[in-house]
Amino acid sequence: MTIGASPEPRPTKNQRREAAREKARELRVQQKKKDRRNKVLLQSGIAVGIVAVIAVISLIVVNSFRPEGPGPANMASDGILIGEGLVAVRTPALAADAKPIPSQPDESGAVADIRVWVDYLCPFCGDFERTNSEQIQGWLESGAATLEVHPLATQTSKSAGTKYSLRAANAAACVANYSPDDFFVFNSAMFIDQPQENTAALNNDEIKQRIKDAGVSNLSKINTCIDDDQFKGWVLNATDRALVGPLPNTELEKVSGTPTVLVNGKQYVGSLEDPKEFAAFVQQATGQTYSTSTPTPTPAPTS
Repeated sequence: MTIGASPEPRPTKNQRREAAREKARELRVQQKKKDRRNKVLLQSGIAVGIVAVIAVISLIVVNSFRPEGPGPANMASDGILIGEGLVAVRTPALAADAKPIPSQPDESGAVADIRVWVDYLCPFCGDFERTNSEQIQGWLESGAATLEVHPLATQTSKSAGTKYSLRAANAAACVANYSPDDFFVFNSAMFIDQPQENTAALNNDEIKQRIKDAGVSNLSKINTCIDDDQFKGWVLNATDRALVGPLPNTELEKVSGTPTVLVNGKQYVGSLEDPKEFAAFVQQATGQTYSTSTPTPTPAPTS
């Protein structure tokens, strides 16, 4: 005797076939729903990823093209003008898109207007500086000349990837901005044991040490300025302006190499290692500018 409910009739073959079809249909519906859900999630993930990429690109673009800050103070002409007693002429910082204001040369006939465009990695700039720094300093201290220095970054690619020319010119702008009366000694110090081309040259800490050793004041602000590349944009723009021209107060169209040295608007193309030749040129250029006759050049004293 069987205990419990009577067993249900066994499904027929057609019923079993229909049940299998229904089960298969349900599985197909579930799979379609799953595929649709995965597709939505995938599209959402892609969308989120695209938004993230766009955000990163936008940040890069904004940082690349954000308005540049003002140029350095005391370099309104794209150079710093040093006068009697090594005192720099004060000028306000110009806006990033402002045009440089040319310095006005002395027209008394008694002062030589010397202008130099330099790159701190340029070996020829080093030759000129080491040869003539001492006598130029004497002329400045006595008021016989003014010196306008234009730091450029023309050899940025020649320092094994460290962009030394650009960083050194930025450091020059930092000194001009925060300690202008120390610029002459800074400029001279940058050419002592000058780094060679195609080497890593000096890192920022070594540049800052040179500035300190030269006795430049306001070191804290200058060091921050160097680390922040505060005037990098200005250096690049000033370099472009010098290479494209025109150069004011001269018939020379543009800077085609460094050093470019002008005395009262006339380019010096003599020896970079003969202080007497340069001294004679300074006297002659000054005389030609302010006199109707050409004076006989007088060599610089030997001591």
